[in-house]
Amino acid sequence: MSGERDSLVAKPTASDMDSLHILPLSIMPLKTSALKRARLIKNNRFETTVELFRDRVSGSGQIAISDIVLMLESEDGEELRADINQIEKLGRTPSFDVYSTRIGLRNMDFDVDESEHLTLSETKRAELSERMATFTRPLVQHVFGQDASPLEDAADLSKLLRNPDKEETIRRLTQMADSLAVRINEIPKFIEDYGDIFLSLAYFREILDEMVPKLTVFQDWLGDLRSNWIIKNDRAQDRIIRGILDDLNYVSSAVTTRFDIFDKQTEDFWRDINAERFRDVRRLITTHHRAVGGMLCGLMLKMDAWSTRFPDPAIGGPQSKVEFTYSEILPGLEQIKSLGKP
Repeated sequence: MSGERDSLVAKPTASDMDSLHILPLSIMPLKTSALKRARLIKNNRFETTVELFRDRVSGSGQIAISDIVLMLESEDGEELRADINQIEKLGRTPSFDVYSTRIGLRNMDFDVDESEHLTLSETKRAELSERMATFTRPLVQHVFGQDASPLEDAADLSKLLRNPDKEETIRRLTQMADSLAVRINEIPKFIEDYGDIFLSLAYFREILDEMVPKLTVFQDWLGDLRSNWIIKNDRAQDRIIRGILDDLNYVSSAVTTRFDIFDKQTEDFWRDINAERFRDVRRLITTHHRAVGGMLCGLMLKMDAWSTRFPDPAIGGPQSKVEFTYSEILPGLEQIKSLGKP
């Protein structure tokens, strides 16, 4: 790869790891070297493709996973087939955020706990510090009292707890350890697990909060399109667009409902701290990671495609809007919707 073409280096970039729709294959133990420079990409139709290169002039060079074998015929056949099998499994993950990817890799029996790349970037963690305070505040107050100042990161609390120097703090830590059925020196590990779980929620909530205004404007855009006389006099087209609006409302509601459940379970945990409640909270959040990540990823891709095609919602005729809606919004929407079903 040379010239204007950007080499996809083995080390993932911060933007890659903070993304919902990009997964550098360098994080996987693949044996085909050419694939380690590639990335899995979710496109706005919610399809997974392999990006072999990105070029400033010609754009992104993507192929279907099934076509890898045709592109890399010179590679070792057995190793390539094994790599493709792994990529196909991971490609079924509905979102490539680091948390959903961890779950996907663990389900494939990969040891991901030591991977330095399966975490959000330091920049993103800093951006989420204010949101994280919502989750770390009750933890800090439980250990240090109601007047304690919130910390920016659960990891800061973990470090502080390794050397507590106040008798009251030690008493509270001992009480907390008893409630969680762990030894007091295991509390820092609990704090790290707690911080990681709720960092993922802060990350998803940030994406949701950024997307909701765009989604609202887009729904109004579709509503205006339905009111156009061409659509009003075409029942078939009106029915399709109305169905898209219903599906978008369903997905948005499915995501927000899950966040409401997460919040309720977290509040219940801090009212009555015990090991079983924390396991329930962690189990609930991790169980829904894939669904929430996938729905957010799908909606985000749709909204990004729309804002790119129509940077000014007022511009464009009804025919171009209908064609875009049918070709870019409708494909994959049923799959995104299915993630929200119980």
